[in-house]
Amino acid sequence: MSSLPKPERTSGFVRRNGRANGGAGQRVRHRQRAPPCGTVRPEVGERLDMRIQILAALGAASLAAVAGFASLVPEAGASVDTKRLIESDAPANAGQWLSYGRDYTEQRYSPLAQINVDNVNQLGLAWYADLAERGGSYETTPLVVDGRIYVTAPWSKLYAFDARTGRQLWKYDPKVPGEYAVRLCCGIVNRGAAAWKDKVIWGTLDGRLIAVNAKTGRKIWETQVTDPDAWQSITGAPRVANGRVFIGHAGSEFHQRGYLAAFDAETGKELWRWWVVPGDPSKGFEQPELEWAAKTWNGEWWKTGGGGAPWDAITYDPVTDLVYVGTGNGAPWPAEIRSPGGGDNLFLSSIVALEAKTGKYRWHYQATPADSWDFDNTQQIVTADLVIDGEKKHVLMQASKNGVFYVIEAATGKVISATLFVPTANWLTGFDENFKPIINPEANYGAHDRGFHVVPSAGGAHSWHPMAFNPKTGLMYIPTNYGSFPLVAEAGAKMGNQLLSINVAKRPVDPPPRLEGAGSYLLAWDPVKRKEVWRQYQGSSRSGVMTTAGNLVFQGSPPSTFAAYRADTGERVWSTDTQANIVGGSVSYEVDGVQYIAVVAAGQPGFGGGGYWAPNYARLLVYRLGGKATLPEKVPYTPPPLDPPPNFGDAETLARGQTRYNEHCAACHGNDGRVTSVFPDLRYAGALHSAEAFKAIVIDGAMQANGMVSFAKVLTPEDAEAIRAYIVSLANQARNAPQGPGPGPGGAPPVAPAPPPAPGAGAAAPTSQPAPHQ
Repeated sequence: MSSLPKPERTSGFVRRNGRANGGAGQRVRHRQRAPPCGTVRPEVGERLDMRIQILAALGAASLAAVAGFASLVPEAGASVDTKRLIESDAPANAGQWLSYGRDYTEQRYSPLAQINVDNVNQLGLAWYADLAERGGSYETTPLVVDGRIYVTAPWSKLYAFDARTGRQLWKYDPKVPGEYAVRLCCGIVNRGAAAWKDKVIWGTLDGRLIAVNAKTGRKIWETQVTDPDAWQSITGAPRVANGRVFIGHAGSEFHQRGYLAAFDAETGKELWRWWVVPGDPSKGFEQPELEWAAKTWNGEWWKTGGGGAPWDAITYDPVTDLVYVGTGNGAPWPAEIRSPGGGDNLFLSSIVALEAKTGKYRWHYQATPADSWDFDNTQQIVTADLVIDGEKKHVLMQASKNGVFYVIEAATGKVISATLFVPTANWLTGFDENFKPIINPEANYGAHDRGFHVVPSAGGAHSWHPMAFNPKTGLMYIPTNYGSFPLVAEAGAKMGNQLLSINVAKRPVDPPPRLEGAGSYLLAWDPVKRKEVWRQYQGSSRSGVMTTAGNLVFQGSPPSTFAAYRADTGERVWSTDTQANIVGGSVSYEVDGVQYIAVVAAGQPGFGGGGYWAPNYARLLVYRLGGKATLPEKVPYTPPPLDPPPNFGDAETLARGQTRYNEHCAACHGNDGRVTSVFPDLRYAGALHSAEAFKAIVIDGAMQANGMVSFAKVLTPEDAEAIRAYIVSLANQARNAPQGPGPGPGGAPPVAPAPPPAPGAGAAAPTSQPAPHQ
């Protein structure tokens, strides 16, 4: 448990007199198109339709004779409504995974127990399906509805598979323009879809919300959520309740102003829009609460948008009929630059409760006032009933990026507890009597030129990667990362088109802190007793978690492991090689009395590390007891040799190249040219040998269709040549350094896990962790 000062009373940090009574927000352009549209395999839909027609023609008397044939055809699929999501543990629904977090609670708990601690060692591969998109990270959690699996993929594509056999039923390609990749913070990713009635609904990178027929994959409607000219994207999964689709967007770093919107699930028509931060006060306020929120800002914050994009966490609670949204970080990052003169900057980095029907504000809790550390509070919000001090309470739970685990009354926003779930956090010194964090003055790196190593890192003690709550054990299972991140402010400093106002080329004056127990681990946390129960160290814990009634917890770890742990003790009881890394969450479902575990293996763990990464396999993997299927042998792979041209350019040219690289290239291609993401490692680029070829790519946009857009608006040809000189110098430096063995497909060599810290043990080596996905 944290040693930070604790408040004696437990009143929540909320505005109890700030409830809004009006303002549905602004609407953006809406369009609806008749099916069929999109890249769909019509022959699949026609075959299924024909089978159904044949069965109908045979008549009732003949159905028994063709029962075996009929069992090959998945059910109609996606017959999902609010009642079914509420009754998710009922026998008819226990074998489904109906929403991103399985049901409205977002607990990611499956009541199935056919697979359990006593027989999980018999788990084997039942089937797998190759996915075509291998050029991006798969952050998706599959949906499983009535015999069908729905999987989102990079570039916002959607697959449907037969849950029994793995046969692909259809695929939908929304045709996101390749040049849109430059507008994305952290990759061409999508985390999942929603099911409602006969539809599957999901968002696209270019800001659309699309609904298709769950059976055929044919488009029903499409709505443009974001301004097409704004640098906004949709990467998170929508949620649906009572016919309303809730969706946010990403893009705080791109000078944007965040909002959550609701749409009619049958038509795609916008119903309401709630803005996270106030705009220009001279133009009025869309919502009453924004008027008093504006008093927590200073300067002309609206000129850079303010930020707050709610890019992931959305939870609907049928008990309160409220929708809870986790809001994003500020833009730019340092509060002193974003809002000179101080202020908490509402509603950045908060949990906000809204009326699901109207979008009206009910309450909020700001987890990180005046956020300067990219602690966007967009992590999963879980609802549950807990017995605390002998009293049953309906609560929200969140393990925030800022390192604090919150338990909050769902109806009122009253904070019950706020406890560090990592050993230390240096951005705060404690909490006041209302659980408002007390900010460490030294952490305000925008107010001085010394810089600051923030703990936990800007990547978060827990980021978007799903955690899971098991009501049988009463424990929350959190993919946890404990480390530091260097931050140095610089007014107007840019990273590509992201106005962050941090200087990525500089380091703080002080050395990074030495952190005992630093590293990545799967953490079992007791939210009632407010303490750690067990942990399992891993090379990286940036992978989603799922738990079951069989006393099991499932999680992936790099480079290519999928494992099961005892939910009560943390003992690892099963593992398998997936040939690729797992980033998103796994699911469990049941068909014909057989329990399955499904997960997508194809992702990369993050940005900014070192070493060359081989191309990924991309597969949907499904396991069952006694499964006998096998994956194809891995193709032997050796990284290509570094073969750069000789160094060129004087010291001034190289310094200019380094600055421009850090501003415009590092976010995708890695610090100092080292990349562990899905983007190319530029040190190996053939274009380094030709100034003309390099200019054609960087300035002329020769590879725009692949997502590498022209940078002619922000770089000159001389800048491009300086960048080429800098990358060549990095490549020659790497070529002359001692080389280790190359990895095989699926990722870099495994990182040795850190041992668990012994009481009183010496400090572990300092660690710096990458920024998060959006």
